[in-house]
Amino acid sequence: MKKHFETEAVRTQSRKSSNREHSVPLYLTSSFVFDNAEQGRALFADEIEGNIYSRFSNPNTSEFIEKMAALEHAEDGFAFATGMAAIFVGFGALLQSGDHVLACRSLFGSSHQLLTKVLPKWGITHSYVDASSPELWEKEIRKNTRMIFIETPSNPGLELIDLEWLGNLKRKHNILLSVDNCFATPYLQTPVDFGADLVIHSATKFIDGQGRVLGGVIVGKKDLIKEVRFFSRHTGPAMSPFNAWLLSKSLETLAVRMDRHCFNALALAVQLEKHPEIEFVKYPFLQSHPQYALAKKQMKQGGGVVTFAVKGGYERAKRFIDAIQMLSSTANLGDTRTTVTHPASTTHSKLTDEERAKVGIVPGLIRISAGLEHIDDILADVEQALSKSR
Repeated sequence: MKKHFETEAVRTQSRKSSNREHSVPLYLTSSFVFDNAEQGRALFADEIEGNIYSRFSNPNTSEFIEKMAALEHAEDGFAFATGMAAIFVGFGALLQSGDHVLACRSLFGSSHQLLTKVLPKWGITHSYVDASSPELWEKEIRKNTRMIFIETPSNPGLELIDLEWLGNLKRKHNILLSVDNCFATPYLQTPVDFGADLVIHSATKFIDGQGRVLGGVIVGKKDLIKEVRFFSRHTGPAMSPFNAWLLSKSLETLAVRMDRHCFNALALAVQLEKHPEIEFVKYPFLQSHPQYALAKKQMKQGGGVVTFAVKGGYERAKRFIDAIQMLSSTANLGDTRTTVTHPASTTHSKLTDEERAKVGIVPGLIRISAGLEHIDDILADVEQALSKSR
């Protein structure tokens, strides 16, 4: 029987032990014993499935992966210590020296650093294309283009890319499509349904949802995950069983949390758009968003993140953040607590002024990740900070 998202997130569990526990226990063990020498040989030869060592697999990480794969409509997956470990392995496991990556220009700062500073050491090159210029993507594909890597919505500009169109493009040219789905989560969009080969998450964000643990995950096609698993097994970026246990439990409330995140974010965006001290507001489900129709087509709701620019540039943005009383000034997002940050001086500070300008990160840009507090309290804090920072 096909289950709804909410049911899948709650009822997907590892097999119960002889203790018949209702909630899956923690498996805090580094290794697992073999029934006999032949079983040990068969496990290492990949002739049978089973746990050997928690760097390879563990009942807690297996449950988390199984849930994420089910929610993303993927075949298999692997869980990582951090989101950036997942993104790195998504490149490292599947690319060779001489390969080329085509990426959207608007990316998380550390993803940009991987493409521009780390992968070139392996002879892997890249090209950027603006998300808003689909006509340019095909022109940038080279003979050695192996992968397309995107974020949609992007961090922090909240630009969208048409996943259906991109899925057709990657099939036409036989290129891998890797999608960072961190901002949307599988509750709001499932890139695999549009043709994505890999879907990547920083589970630290909305998947955990409470600012407690670090984690990352890749899900996708079984043959690709086989390469991801091999690479990870021998390089060691695996998620800890404890973090996997927490994240699996967090998925049980993802749908209800995202509903509230999205409700609060849209209400905040609507209110900010009316404010005379704001230059512009970006939120996918605002009708003023240039890709509003696309957002409605491929997303269930608009997500939990709002970006806006205050009049007065960087100095005004600093005064605004310093005037905040309730919201948390931190670079993290996807928390139960509403967070606020200034991307140009924090998450994207390593980009040059020119690079930031190309992706719309102006000096006065503020990013707010709407939490689960009452919306009136969020609006009141933002309003008083705008007033005090004039």
